[in-house]
Amino acid sequence: MQMSPIIAVHLTAAVSALVLGPVVLWARRGRTQRPRLHRALGYAWVTLMVMTAVSAIFIRDFRLPNISGFTLIHLMVPAVFYGLGRAFWKLFRGDIRGHRLAMQVTYISACIVAGGFTLLPSRYLGQLLWGQWLGLA
Repeated sequence: MQMSPIIAVHLTAAVSALVLGPVVLWARRGRTQRPRLHRALGYAWVTLMVMTAVSAIFIRDFRLPNISGFTLIHLMVPAVFYGLGRAFWKLFRGDIRGHRLAMQVTYISACIVAGGFTLLPSRYLGQLLWGQWLGLA
């Protein structure tokens, strides 16, 4: 699989969301809370997650077990939209604890867990990391 423009957009948005997520969560923790920073970076993180999910729809892999090119990792697309929708629903209802939990679950499942699966040797990023960069595969 080559680095197509859609993969470049997907990879850039996903890595940016992975890095930005802890900063967004940090802005509402601790003694000094930064609500404006949290809100601004939170909207940026949500935008990056939407870009990641939408771009994933256009990335197909026919080498792995799939249905019309969609692999199991594509199940994260509706999961991301569900998680973000749930988080905003909780926020609009004033359930800050529910909002925090929905965002944390979305970050962990979509960025950490799904990101970990992209490092498998059969995936594009895994081939780059293990094969070309580290020379192990």
